[in-house]
Amino acid sequence: MSVPAESLSMPASASNAASNATATGASNDTLTQSDFLQLMVTQMQNQDPTSPADPSAFLGQLAQMSEVSSLDNMQQSLATLSSSLLSSQAVSGASLVGHDVLASGTSGNLASGGSLSGAVQTPAGATSLSVAVTDANGNLVNTFAVTPQSGLTAFTWNGTTSSGASAPAGSYSFAVTATVNGSTQAVTPLIESTVQSVTIDQTSQSLDLNTANGVIPMSNVVSVD
Repeated sequence: MSVPAESLSMPASASNAASNATATGASNDTLTQSDFLQLMVTQMQNQDPTSPADPSAFLGQLAQMSEVSSLDNMQQSLATLSSSLLSSQAVSGASLVGHDVLASGTSGNLASGGSLSGAVQTPAGATSLSVAVTDANGNLVNTFAVTPQSGLTAFTWNGTTSSGASAPAGSYSFAVTATVNGSTQAVTPLIESTVQSVTIDQTSQSLDLNTANGVIPMSNVVSVD
């Protein structure tokens, strides 16, 4: 960490020391902690004995410089730790490639002749669950009931329309409602998809999973199959 040289008061007798100190620095307008100590000692050695400099001013500036230097070192340590944690997270994320993950979301991509699965966190006291499937244009494709289970309740859409015909491949959305004490309430679905690759988001320093249903943050993953 550096301190602007102009913030330090030096007599002419210390100018040679200042030149030597800054000659080895990164620039001519900054001082390192070592340079500052050298200047302080030089000024004290060459000060006017009839009007000595106040040593508390030097000590105050030295303490401030030490504090800033410590904060800078802490910041560098935290940056190193963050980088290490991100690398470790990337290694863990890479092990998910090829696995099915359950993550918060409302839509999934249906392959031709395939199916889509998901789950919901069952509300306390729920007596029934209903899943509505809509296509990319918002048209209702099918609805089906699911028996509530304690904790997570899984559901699977077999990829057919309400008439029993196979739905074309594409993106479909899910809306889940639960019946609790005679009234209905919306429940946020979780969609299952296969991890195809892992990407480190340099902007947010987070890990994203590239799945058949699109990119999802690793933090959104609830379970791994």
